[in-house]
Amino acid sequence: MFDLVDRKILRALQCAPRLPFRRIGEVAGVSEQTAARRYQALRRSGALRVLGLVNPRVYGTAEWVTRIRCRPDLVGPLADGLARRPDIAYAHLASGGSEIFCIIRAPFDMQRDDILLRRLPRAAAVLDIAVDLLIHAYGTPGSSEWTGYGDNLTDEQVRQLTAQRQAPAPGPPAPPAQEDAPLLDALAEDGRTTHTRLAELTGWSLSRVARRLEALESSGTLTYDVELLPEPLGFQLNAIVWLRVAPAGLERVGEAVARHEEVAFVGAVSGEHNLMVIVIARDAEDFYRYLTTSIAAIEGIDAYSVSIRVRRLKQAASLISRGRLVPPPTL
Repeated sequence: MFDLVDRKILRALQCAPRLPFRRIGEVAGVSEQTAARRYQALRRSGALRVLGLVNPRVYGTAEWVTRIRCRPDLVGPLADGLARRPDIAYAHLASGGSEIFCIIRAPFDMQRDDILLRRLPRAAAVLDIAVDLLIHAYGTPGSSEWTGYGDNLTDEQVRQLTAQRQAPAPGPPAPPAQEDAPLLDALAEDGRTTHTRLAELTGWSLSRVARRLEALESSGTLTYDVELLPEPLGFQLNAIVWLRVAPAGLERVGEAVARHEEVAFVGAVSGEHNLMVIVIARDAEDFYRYLTTSIAAIEGIDAYSVSIRVRRLKQAASLISRGRLVPPPTL
């Protein structure tokens, strides 16, 4: 189990993924050396990964929410194979192990039938497939992540840390240059790779590394993701709550739900249930409390359904193997 210092470090990283260890130590109330040692221990444990990723919008890629209903006796190999594909951003087994939930990154102009034929496997295990477009994600980075483990920073500390994030420039992000490949590859493995190490890998000066990072971040080309496994923190239940909301209330409800500490993600999707909410809870009773208090208090929700995760397969860019976040295999 993580202690108070670990939790403060996790929250600081969610607010500012590349925050120097000196500042992390100040926030967590420990020395710079202790903060660095604690972070490395969390990373080695497989419970935490900080990643620098190229924004999918750079390549005109949309995210398609996909539910694949399968024969339970044949679902395992199919699910594991899908999770290892680079165009799959998130995957888990749900509905007692008979449904694969995943998010496919594919060109925006690719039609549903094209996704079914070109992106998804033809297998005897598949009984039915539903594909919907992720239209919009609610909340702001650093302030809308899951904090159910205990947000032990003050509002002022969170404000100061998130204020350091630059707002992306308007318009679509620019694609990275070919010479950026070593830098981006290193950040995809560890988003906190030091400027010194990045200079070694690229052959650039420290000042050039700093300038290029600032340019990629400010343009929105380079984004950061803090991947965290909730199970080591004592949170065993992960569910997707599908809500149906009238268009007039969609923005209001989506933003309200994004502020709930139990919520890891909320987005507007096409389909009958037009809000997808990823909820992390300690157990069934904790989840019931969330539904009957936090969700029940929001006006404008017409209907809901729930998919319970049975086995987590992949986060945004990490596979889950024996309860650890691990890099995907190199293809």
